[in-house]
Amino acid sequence: MMKRSLACVIAASMTFAAALPLSVMADEEKTVTVAIAKFVDDASLNQIEQAIIDELAVKSEELGITIEVIDKNGNADSGTLNQMATDFVDQEVDAIVPIATPAAVIMQAATEDSQIPVIFSAVSDPEGAKLVASNDAPGSNVTGTSDGLNTEAVMKLITAANPEISKIGLLYSKSESASEKPVKEAKAFCEENGIEVVEKTGNTADEVIQAAQALIGEDVEAVFTPTDNTVMTAELNIYEDFLDAGIPHYCGADSFALNGAFCGYGVNYESLGIATADMVADILAGADPAETPVQMLDNGIVTVNTETAEAIGLDYSMFEELCDEVRTTVTAKEFSDVES
Repeated sequence: MMKRSLACVIAASMTFAAALPLSVMADEEKTVTVAIAKFVDDASLNQIEQAIIDELAVKSEELGITIEVIDKNGNADSGTLNQMATDFVDQEVDAIVPIATPAAVIMQAATEDSQIPVIFSAVSDPEGAKLVASNDAPGSNVTGTSDGLNTEAVMKLITAANPEISKIGLLYSKSESASEKPVKEAKAFCEENGIEVVEKTGNTADEVIQAAQALIGEDVEAVFTPTDNTVMTAELNIYEDFLDAGIPHYCGADSFALNGAFCGYGVNYESLGIATADMVADILAGADPAETPVQMLDNGIVTVNTETAEAIGLDYSMFEELCDEVRTTVTAKEFSDVES
């Protein structure tokens, strides 16, 4: 696989694709610049980022152009992300690819005047975040791919593993708008099923650690976290506390399970990255972002951390009937650290 770098140049050697606009076809040595703006360094977003870079290498050959990739990490800091956005606009890049909702919102605001195409990845609720007028008809310069979570499916996993459960903890960050909808859905599910809810939030890794310890102190029997990058960055610091307390942590992405949580549910993030890069290529070739529907990937893969499952003695055999596929992992920092 191609290694990430701050400025990664992807060379092309094939003849130019006829689908490109005439202005581009006139120059067989055409170089375009794609700027990747990753919200934070975590296993899921890193996997998406690498898949985008690798797929753009493939697309550069198909289109017969050179794609220069500017690859930057916002470190979950709005000031850093805003500066990145300003730099991208000043450099007049040809497309911007923000990964995760907070990065997408900032890139959208920065490109209102320039109308540089913004193709987001891993945005859970594009309409709710007001990134698009609708998923079917975005209406402006912004479109992309979504990892929207089926919250009810996750809650059904929890109740299948423990039919007598009476108290569920919700762990998330209020600073991430992507968590709002699934948290609301989780509350509704629990209310309908007579399950008590305990909410704890944290906007930094340290706050998440404290929130996790508070949930343990409240004697919750399981914890649900949506596709929340703030909690994701803290998972390696909290999973052992949940493990010692015998509390399964159910989450909205497979990277949580990779980092020690009992279970992750959602999309294949490598596939999400590939789909995002394909959309970037289509738009570079002339497609209008305003008329390019948001792509919603299939959401039904359960990833179980077998080490955690064994440690807390929880059977997950019933999950096979509740999802499209069950995968397993062991605890590691990055997906590349786990042998395939």
